[in-house]
Amino acid sequence: MHPGFWGWDKAVMPAVHELFEGILTPCDLYAALMTLYSADTCAPRMRSEWPRKHPTYGQCSITAFLVQDIFGGKVLGVPLGDGNFHCFNQIGKTVFDLTSEQFGSQVLDYANCCEQLRDDHFRKAEKHARYLLLRQKLMDAHPLVQHDCA
Repeated sequence: MHPGFWGWDKAVMPAVHELFEGILTPCDLYAALMTLYSADTCAPRMRSEWPRKHPTYGQCSITAFLVQDIFGGKVLGVPLGDGNFHCFNQIGKTVFDLTSEQFGSQVLDYANCCEQLRDDHFRKAEKHARYLLLRQKLMDAHPLVQHDCA
């Protein structure tokens, strides 16, 4: 069985920063996050629908920036028409979206999207706090990799 996120079959790049034990590919990160998402990490405006929609619901930006921490690349955004963006990742020419399942059968247009900057998103204190919470949950489940200094 394959992961359920959009672009899973091309998301095979290794971690640029081996930060978390056992998180070596985006598929590893996806599997870990599916057990860590919670209402507390969901966007506040979407919490009343979580998890009825899907565990990835309301988790896009904090997930995309966590992907960027581990695998590099850019965070891009699909305009949603209500002034918000759905965030996903591009690493080199590979595009994938670990939180695409929240849209069900709706197909998003990942072409010609604009870059989303961490500083802009994290100006919202609640979003930065949710990102730190998700990162801490990942760290608790997959401890930081310790490198020996020889």
